[in-house]
Amino acid sequence: MTKHLIALAAFAALVANAAPVHAQTQLKTAVVRGAWQISMQGHGDAVLQTLALQQTGGTISGTLKAPQGDAVPVRGTVSGQNISFSVKRHTADGDVTQEFAGTVSGDSIKGTVTQGQYHVDWTAARSKPQTKPAAH
Repeated sequence: MTKHLIALAAFAALVANAAPVHAQTQLKTAVVRGAWQISMQGHGDAVLQTLALQQTGGTISGTLKAPQGDAVPVRGTVSGQNISFSVKRHTADGDVTQEFAGTVSGDSIKGTVTQGQYHVDWTAARSKPQTKPAAH
């Protein structure tokens, strides 16, 4: 009987020690630093923007720039594969805040941006580094 209790205790200790490792693996924070090309539906056409992110752990910051207009600051978080950030734009109609939320999958992100009562899907693709032709 004592041998069974020792074996059971050893097994329980093994399972207890393995559980946190499994939990940590699942909660690994996605790496999103770098440049991304965002696409979302505008008034009739797709709106393309450039997102440049810095990342420290689960905290992100950077800029979001549309083809016309200035780059606006980005502040947000990444938790596991979930990303969320907001931007505040100054428009002729006043300040507008956009809240982005999405899921990171490798070099792409899919999500929804909310502006007041409006919700629009958005996608992002990681920008590939530009390669220069070899010098001859």
